[in-house]
Amino acid sequence: MKLIRKEFTLAALLVCAMMVLGGCQEKDGSTESASSGDDSVKIKVWTLWTDTTDDINAVAFRKALETAKTDLPDFIIEHDATENEAYKTKIKTAIAGNAAPDVFFAWGAGFVRQFVDAGKVEPLDQYLTDGTTDRMKGGANTNFIFDGKTYGITFSQWVASLYCNKALFDTYDVNIPETYDDLMQAVKTFNANDVIPITVGGKDKWPAMFWQNAFAVRTAGAETCNAALAGEASFDTPEFVRSAQLLADLVEEEAFVDGALGLDYNESGALYLEGQAAMYYMGNWFAGDIAGHDSDIGKNTVVARFPVVPNGEGDETQYLGGSIDGLSVSADSENKEAAATVAKYLMEQVARNLAAAGEGLPTWNTEDVTSEKTNPIIDQVKSQISNSTGYVLAWDTFLSGADADDHKNYVASIFGQELSPEKFAARMQEMNE
Repeated sequence: MKLIRKEFTLAALLVCAMMVLGGCQEKDGSTESASSGDDSVKIKVWTLWTDTTDDINAVAFRKALETAKTDLPDFIIEHDATENEAYKTKIKTAIAGNAAPDVFFAWGAGFVRQFVDAGKVEPLDQYLTDGTTDRMKGGANTNFIFDGKTYGITFSQWVASLYCNKALFDTYDVNIPETYDDLMQAVKTFNANDVIPITVGGKDKWPAMFWQNAFAVRTAGAETCNAALAGEASFDTPEFVRSAQLLADLVEEEAFVDGALGLDYNESGALYLEGQAAMYYMGNWFAGDIAGHDSDIGKNTVVARFPVVPNGEGDETQYLGGSIDGLSVSADSENKEAAATVAKYLMEQVARNLAAAGEGLPTWNTEDVTSEKTNPIIDQVKSQISNSTGYVLAWDTFLSGADADDHKNYVASIFGQELSPEKFAARMQEMNE
C-alpha cells in the first residue's frame, strides 16, 4: 500500500526553502508580545491567517494573539503568516530544510502525516494531561493521531453544505434540491432563464474537487470512502466510477459557471454573494461571508444537504468534512513544552472566540461562552448536522504529497471533459498499489 510519495528530492526542497523563506510572500510580520524581559520565552508561530484575511478563523486567531499578551506574560509569540497555497509550499520546504518554526498550522491526516513519518513533529500527549483533553470534544484530534500518538490540536471542525439562493429558486419556481434528479432539474431551469446554476472556483482545484468527493460520499458511503483513502479498499469500483460520472453529467449539462476552471475561490464565491449564481457548495466558513455581505443574500440563503443519489450507499446524514485544521509543534523546537503551551492556548481561545461570535463549529467545549451575536447561516449548518452519522475529509487533505495534487488534477480533468469516469477511478486506485 502506498500512502505517501515524495514530491521533491531533498536537494530540490532545500533550494525551494531558500527561495520561499527568503522571498516576498505575504506575511503578518508582527511580533505579539506581553513581555520583553530576559526570562521571556520566544515562540515562533506560522499560520495562513494573514492580516488581510478577514474570514472568521483569521479574526478569531488575531483576537487570541491579543489576549495571549496578558494571559501568557512569560511568552513572546512571533506570528508569521502566508496565504493558503503559498503556505503549503513554505512549511514543506521549511521542514525539509530544518527551519520549521516552533508551532505551525497544519492540516491533519495525509498532510501532517508526511512530517510525522519523517520525525519532524512532536507528539503532544504528555502535554495534554493537564485537563486539556477534558475541555475538548470527543474525537476532536482524531485526524492528528497516528499510531496512538497525538501530533496536533484542532480548534474547529468543518462541514460542506449546498448554499441555495431561495430568492432565485422562488422566482423561477424551483425546489431546493434534495435528490440528484432535483439538482439536475434545477440546473435545466436556471440555464433556461440565463441564471448561473452553480458557481465553483476550479482554478484553485480544491473547490471543484469537493463535488466529486461529495458524490463519492453519496455513491459509496462514508465508511467505504474512508477505507479507500486509507488504502484498505479499492477506488476502482462501480461506486467511485459513478461518483465521477454524476459530476461529468453535470458538466455536460452546463451546470457550472462558464470558465469555472479559470475562477478562483474568491471570484466564484462572489458570484453567489452578489446573487448571480443559484447554488454554491462550500465549507461552513463561507457562512461568515454570507452573513457579513452587504446585500440580501443572508436572508435569502437556505443551507441544504448535498443531494442524495438513487441506490447510493451514503444517505443525507453523511457529510464531507471533519476536524482537520490545527496547530502542531516542531520536533526540532528548542522549547517544546513552551511551544505546546502556546499551541494549546491559541487553539482553545480561537474556539472560544468563534463561539462568542456565533461562528464556526468549535471542537472545544464552549457551552459556557455567551455569544455576542448569532449567525443564522451557521445556525442552519449546526441544525443540519445534528443527526450526522459519518464524515469524510476532503480527499486532498487525507492523501499525501503528489497523490493529493494528482487527485485534484484528475477532478479538474473531469470538469474539462478530458478524463473518463472509468479512468478516474483506475488512476485513483494506482495510488494504493
